[in-house]
Amino acid sequence: MSATGSTGIAPGDGTAAVLGALAAPRWLRDLGRSAWLLVGIAILLCVFFWALALATEIVGPLVAGGIVATVAAPLVTRLERHHVRRGFGSLIVLLALLVVAIVIGLLVVKGLVGEANTISQKASAAADKIESGLSSSGVGSTASKHVESALDTAVPKLVKGLANGFVAGVLGLTSLALGVSFTCFSIFFLLKDGPALRRVVERHLRVPEPVGRTIIGRLIISIRGYFLGVTIVAVFNGVVVALGAWILGVPLAATIGVVTFALAYIPFIGAFVAGAFAVLIALGAKGTAIAVAMLVIVLLANGLLQNIVAPFAMGAALDMNPLLNLAVTVGAGCLFGMFGLVLAAPLTSAAMHIGRDLREQRLAEAETAIPRGSPTGPAPSG
Repeated sequence: MSATGSTGIAPGDGTAAVLGALAAPRWLRDLGRSAWLLVGIAILLCVFFWALALATEIVGPLVAGGIVATVAAPLVTRLERHHVRRGFGSLIVLLALLVVAIVIGLLVVKGLVGEANTISQKASAAADKIESGLSSSGVGSTASKHVESALDTAVPKLVKGLANGFVAGVLGLTSLALGVSFTCFSIFFLLKDGPALRRVVERHLRVPEPVGRTIIGRLIISIRGYFLGVTIVAVFNGVVVALGAWILGVPLAATIGVVTFALAYIPFIGAFVAGAFAVLIALGAKGTAIAVAMLVIVLLANGLLQNIVAPFAMGAALDMNPLLNLAVTVGAGCLFGMFGLVLAAPLTSAAMHIGRDLREQRLAEAETAIPRGSPTGPAPSG
């Protein structure tokens, strides 16, 4: 008699069959591994941004310099093609950026600090009109007084925050000189040594060099395209809102445009604050009808018209669903502060594009590995 017995089944076959039946399905195992991978990535990001928060005085200028250098690097490359040494070209681009930054800074400070009294007067007038409107619409005097008191408290704080936010944000570093000098230092050396640094990073990612090249290249493309697009959209919004305020006869139209431009770099929140600022000035200076018209212009600039301009401005750099963009931006802002708020969208977009690029690269390598005309299936036996 054979060792398998009369049934013809080996003794271990039954146990293996039972274990196989009780084993988790393949899709569940894959899901579990993916979930643990996402948990690990989330922990890594939390630790990374926590470490950034501990060294904001140094990391802030370095991150700002890295973003500016990434966006401005093509200018240095173009100068290099015209036989300008990379170091000298980096210095030229840095000086040009400094001139632009000084001009924008002076416009912001002059528009906000220089007109602080006028802004406060118009905003207080807007608070009075809101209070009288609530009273005339049937809201009780006690409730309207509470609203007026809240507006009288909030509006000066808003004006003061807008007027002093730029200066306070810079002075929040160890000193103005340290922050500006370290940012300029970072921009110059990242522009000058950017290609060499990129090759070093690609070689030390502990992945095959083509994969590292794809990861770093896509990250640079996403950050560069995103911030170039944000700048174009910011200019567009500022011009549209300023022109609208000027046509409606709202005072401080140039200041409103500068505020709209500057706050456009803060996703979602900046547009809301800039719009509220423009509507308050319009309400205090020209009344309810002009304020409503100003609100319509702000909504058009930040909604319909921006949706037309943004795809052309950003191209494929931020190929994301608007709801996903909102979710990751707000979530990262709550978890990681200003770093997360500004960098969430381009980094998420880069991660999505990296996965897509690597998948296309693997498919291309698989196709080239199979000679054309050769059989793709197993070779026939015999």
